[in-house]
This record gives sequence, structure tokens and C-alpha cells, in this order.
Amino acid sequence: MIQPPIPFPLPEQISFDRRELGTILSLYGRMVAMGEWRDYGISSLREFAVFSVFRRTAEHPLYRIEKRPKLRARQGMYSVVGMDGQVLRRGHDLAQVLRVLERKLIRPVD
Repeated sequence: MIQPPIPFPLPEQISFDRRELGTILSLYGRMVAMGEWRDYGISSLREFAVFSVFRRTAEHPLYRIEKRPKLRARQGMYSVVGMDGQVLRRGHDLAQVLRVLERKLIRPVD
């Protein structure tokens, strides 16, 4: 008799690793230098991890960068979610997913 596969054990909390945080904070630093973003928050939860970006501390986040390992085999575990809850981009490669936010770095020269 064939036994069902043993599910991949997930840690108690999902969090971003050092490489992922380096990629996110690189973009964050550039956006702060431009004056677009001013604050951030990190949440490590049981199902997913979230890096939230704020224009001001007292506001709702402008963007949420989420890591959901359960979606690894489907659409990809990384996603960028807008202020209204709409998924702006999803994928397997964090750097590719963050490119949706980098378009703000490209501005016309006056």
C-alpha cells in the first residue's frame, strides 16, 4: 500500500531570511532616499511573513511584501499587495516580484 507523502514541515513562524531581507531593504533604502517611503514593519506569522511599507507611520501600509511558503509550488511564494488589497505581482523570485515597485524609481527628467 502506498502511503501519502509526508508534508514538508513548516517552522512555527514564517520569516524572511537574510538574503530576502537584503533584497527588500535595498529597494526600501532607495525609496526612502527619494522621499517616497518613510517607515516599515515586519510581521512573522504562522502562515506567512509580511514586510509592510508606510508613507507615514500612522497610516495603512502602501504596500505589503508577503512570503507564503504554502504557495511555493503554485503561483510562487512571494507577492506584492497594494493598499487596496489587490495583488500587484506574484512569483517565485523575490527580485522579479519587487520590480513592480521599482517603476517608481524611473521618473522623467525635467
